[in-house]
Amino acid sequence: MSGFIPYGRQSIFDDDIDAVMETLRSDFITTGPKVEDFENAMAEYLGTNHAVAVSNGTAALHLASLALLEPKTKVLTTPNTFLATSNSIIYAGAKPLFVDIEDDGNIDLKLCEEMLKKDPEIKALYAVHFSGKPVDQEYLSYLKNRFDIIVVEDCAHSLGATTKSGKKAGGCECSDASTFSFHPVKNMTSAEGGLIATNDRNLCEKLKSLRNHGVVRRPDMAPWEYEMQDLGFNYRINDLQCALGLSQLGKLDSFIARRHELARRYDTAFENDDLIEPLYPFDKHSSYHLYVVLIDFERTSIDRSALFHAMRSKGIGLQVHYIPIVLQPYYKRLGYEEKKLPKAMRYYERAVSLPIYAALTDEKQMFVIDTLKEIVHG
Repeated sequence: MSGFIPYGRQSIFDDDIDAVMETLRSDFITTGPKVEDFENAMAEYLGTNHAVAVSNGTAALHLASLALLEPKTKVLTTPNTFLATSNSIIYAGAKPLFVDIEDDGNIDLKLCEEMLKKDPEIKALYAVHFSGKPVDQEYLSYLKNRFDIIVVEDCAHSLGATTKSGKKAGGCECSDASTFSFHPVKNMTSAEGGLIATNDRNLCEKLKSLRNHGVVRRPDMAPWEYEMQDLGFNYRINDLQCALGLSQLGKLDSFIARRHELARRYDTAFENDDLIEPLYPFDKHSSYHLYVVLIDFERTSIDRSALFHAMRSKGIGLQVHYIPIVLQPYYKRLGYEEKKLPKAMRYYERAVSLPIYAALTDEKQMFVIDTLKEIVHG
């Protein structure tokens, strides 16, 4: 099999390149009309009133946290995510509290409810739609209303997913804001880029100011005037990125359909395998940003590191999503421990992410399946 098979990659077409080239030849290549066009298109796709595009997914989380959280606020979140989720809480001077996970890798909302009942100082919940499978929206809505908490949905994995009500994930059915990443391994890309969606107009204006140094311009000001109302950042996205994002957005649903085909084939391949188990049975609502299997390394003759090296020698890239955040040295120094997160720890010991992306061919996927089985079963 020729060509390395990564766990994820972008799918770029000629019309994507043409869109960027057209913008490059225009009068605007930094913050121009394509930014607003992209924001409007994303808001329409998600079904939200507003969308604010920024430089990357971490910037989206950071600005949402700055706009919504008070210093020292206690925030429930998951250990099974990339560092940016909990880091953004700390950036805002708040305190993440890590909650164990469900069998599907998502945060355990029942445990969240127990913690909310015990500690009235918990004022927010950051829910990550792990692997692309949305968390239970009805339960999330119940928690928000019952305990009057701020809810942010980290939708870096779930762009293109749907909720059980049929709405797009990140549509803020039960949250104050949802955040997205357009990194090349995500379901669509703007090279780099991120976005915050919300139904709150005031929050939207606050986010737009914070992404541009905290600056505000009003109609009553002279053309050269501006006011810095808050300590903001340069988290602006540019027109080149938004031109690419707009072109990619038109393909997003077809990308998701292809990911569903790949997920179904993986499910079938591992259906009766006693050593390799899909993280969850096929879910039509998931966007399948990731396809995770749980491997019973205790019953194999190979450990995970050796598996990674063996697969890479065959031209196949694997990944682990994620190292539980509490195991990171920085978080250990803050006093976080893994003892209250047994399911997250057990999940981490077994988890392997397999290649899944729209351009992955059937032939290459079968090569991944056959090679993985051969190595795991020895």
